[in-house]
Amino acid sequence: MPPKKTGSARGAPPVASGSGRGEPDRVSDPPVDEEAPFEEDLFGDADIAEEEDEGEDLIGDRMEEDYEAIPELDVYEQAGLDDDIELDSDMEPDARAAAERELRKRDRKEKAESGVRRTGLDLGSSSEEEDEEAADRPSRRRRRAEMAAEGEAMDEQYESIENLEDTKGHTVKEWVTMPANRLEIYNRFKNYLRTATNSKGKPLFKEIIRAAVNYNEQSINVDYTNLAAREQALALFLPEAPKEVLQIFNEAASEIILTMYPEYDKIHEQIFVRVTHLPLVEDLRSLRQLHLNTLIRTQGVVTSATGVLPQLNMVKYDCTKCSYIMGPFYQTQDQEVKPGHCPECQSKGPFEINVDQTLYRNYQRIRIQESPGKVSAGRLPRSKDVVLLADLVDTCKPGDEIDLTGIYHNNYDGSLNHSQGFPVFATVIEANYIEKKDEKSNFSKLTDDDVAEINALSKDPDVAERIFESMAPSIYGHMDIKRALALALFGGQPKNPGEKHKLRGDINILICGDPGTAKSQFLKYIEKTAHRAVFTTGQGASAVGLTAYVQKSPVTREWTLEAGALVLADQGTCLIDEFDKMNDADRTSIHEAMEQQSISLAKAGIVTSLQARCSVIAAANPIGGRYDPTLTFADNVDLSEPILSRFDILCVVRDQVDPVQDELLASFVVSSHVKHHPNADAEENTVELPRSSSLKLVPQHLLKKYIQFARERVHPKLTNTDQDKLAKMYADLRRESLITGSIPITVRHIESVIRLAEAHAKMHLRDYVGSEDVNMAIRIMLESFIETQKYSIMKTMRRTFSRYLSFKKDTNEVLFFVLKQLVLEQVAYQRNRYGKEVDSVNIPEKELVDRANALNIRDLNSFFKSDLFKLNRFHHDPEKKLIIQVF
Repeated sequence: MPPKKTGSARGAPPVASGSGRGEPDRVSDPPVDEEAPFEEDLFGDADIAEEEDEGEDLIGDRMEEDYEAIPELDVYEQAGLDDDIELDSDMEPDARAAAERELRKRDRKEKAESGVRRTGLDLGSSSEEEDEEAADRPSRRRRRAEMAAEGEAMDEQYESIENLEDTKGHTVKEWVTMPANRLEIYNRFKNYLRTATNSKGKPLFKEIIRAAVNYNEQSINVDYTNLAAREQALALFLPEAPKEVLQIFNEAASEIILTMYPEYDKIHEQIFVRVTHLPLVEDLRSLRQLHLNTLIRTQGVVTSATGVLPQLNMVKYDCTKCSYIMGPFYQTQDQEVKPGHCPECQSKGPFEINVDQTLYRNYQRIRIQESPGKVSAGRLPRSKDVVLLADLVDTCKPGDEIDLTGIYHNNYDGSLNHSQGFPVFATVIEANYIEKKDEKSNFSKLTDDDVAEINALSKDPDVAERIFESMAPSIYGHMDIKRALALALFGGQPKNPGEKHKLRGDINILICGDPGTAKSQFLKYIEKTAHRAVFTTGQGASAVGLTAYVQKSPVTREWTLEAGALVLADQGTCLIDEFDKMNDADRTSIHEAMEQQSISLAKAGIVTSLQARCSVIAAANPIGGRYDPTLTFADNVDLSEPILSRFDILCVVRDQVDPVQDELLASFVVSSHVKHHPNADAEENTVELPRSSSLKLVPQHLLKKYIQFARERVHPKLTNTDQDKLAKMYADLRRESLITGSIPITVRHIESVIRLAEAHAKMHLRDYVGSEDVNMAIRIMLESFIETQKYSIMKTMRRTFSRYLSFKKDTNEVLFFVLKQLVLEQVAYQRNRYGKEVDSVNIPEKELVDRANALNIRDLNSFFKSDLFKLNRFHHDPEKKLIIQVF
């Protein structure tokens, strides 16, 4: 125990105003503290009343006598002193301070156990923490007094960390605007910015703020899911009162950034907090009164955008009579704030805006529309206006698909009231965060299990054939169209040499043929399978509807740009049905979009170029309704040569009479109806649909993910390709095109072969284009070219290019195709000779052997035993050496 010292005022505080020489003490009355009872009644704090008790009056007439020396009293008491112990006078100051702290802790512990309360006069028992608390009391009292002067009740406002979520019957908006709650939210968010860590345990926002400052950005992104995991109360209040809470967040973020970078306010006076990854995504058509003044997240395609305009943020007015400057007035989105009268001269106007001291902010208005693939059949797509402020302006353009987080507002619209006849409020979304959606964002949704399943599928040597078979599984046959559509979904590799001339990587396809051959069904399948698809018809599409158009904005009275179908399908697929029904003027408007993949406009003073990086898949009917095989493709279709040369693949679909194939097709259709009936039982659901191949189909959900993965991650390069083969094939095609007078072959067809080869390499997830890919691309190109010829020339051209056409074809398929040609010739001969239809056809085995030898196929026994041979009702008689087909 430290020794006690008795004596004069130097050893202990005086307790009386007397002389201290044995005279009776005269205790004087303390002065009246008028504020203490008021504070005690107002705040209900007894501790404050005790702190305000000043004790006795130490200043009197005989004050000097208290400080006179008294030698007999200025000594230590002998009780408790041990004079035998020598004290170490050389103790370091730090060690002495540590020892004193230990002694104070011991005293506090003993007094706590004994229940003795520390008095303000016990100077030896005060700690550093208590000193800090005592120093903070006056400031706390002042803050409470200021709040009390404003008429606020402290017992209703001040809430601890535990019960901030309890709003005590108030609305969330009222609760967060109360000063004490506002301060608590402010401190909590500042603490969150300081203490939040990433998965590696490092400070999360330190790097985010540093990156934002490096790029002179005005906002930082806060993940809502991360905020909800650490600060549940803030995550609870944010969606309900977003305007008020975001304002608090902005102030806290500004203070944190200015603490790290004090000069940053010279670049941006205000910092914004952008909320990302809000869990619930609302459709535009599902927004209701419930969502008003709340934070929402929605998705859509930008259809129009105004220019960037200055909007009043903080305005000051000049009085024209006395030149007094009034303000500042902070403007809101729904109404304009103006002064009523001049406080200097009491004039009611007129007032002029002080241009020098008025502050503006960037303002832009865009319109978003529901994504084409998400609109239900038979419904019009809904749209909403979105307001972009500050650094969000010009973050998106017409045609972009965006993920939007913002505040759903309503404001008074006089034009709506005039037209409706009753009060109606227009709604608008004030954007807080905008993210462009592209293929990268879709790839990020793939899980590790999805990627492992995709890699396992790519190692299958027959993956390309399985994908071809899996395209439109509800449609029987038409393998040439399925191959073309599959390659179009994967797409080639776009190139931009020298940043001057862009080479497209998208593949354009035209399907033409007889009615009833599932052309439109193919387009509908692509609409459901492709990542971003826009479907339209030639009869209902105009030139401006396909490209872009301008219209006058009702808000700014300026001309604004509206995106068409090709722009909305940017980085996706544009599907056009009834392509032949379009007007020539409308059809020529898409020439630029199909090759340069851009749309240039010069209308109403707007000169610009929009991106249209999409694959065009069109379906057309021939002239007269049915395809005439005696005419060329150009004569069958009412399309010009410039538009035909822009299609990479031309698919011709013919409805030919074949008893065996017709029976197989009918069986497929009936089985499909039985299997897919909504009330089908388990046994009927297992019905196997007849197919021409035994390969296992790829599930449709896996096929979509596989296409997304290949488009995003795989970028094959043209290396080690057989350039001589490409050059010779192009020369042969040019010569045959000139002789036959069919569709012209141009340099675009070489680029088409390269694009097809790159798409085939993507199917195998290869980073290079090999000879196998080039050979398959040449085969598909030649099949497309030969199908467009006259029937009389077709057989000759097949013989000429047989070395290309037989690539990667199963020998059974080749022999089946040859045998089918022999059957057709025999049926035509019997019909012309005898004038009647036959029930069976006998083909000599020697004719098939001769044609097989010309194709370097020697063994026919495996073909005679194959399922393809038996499925088409062929029978081989080895004794008579005949091949018999029964219809």
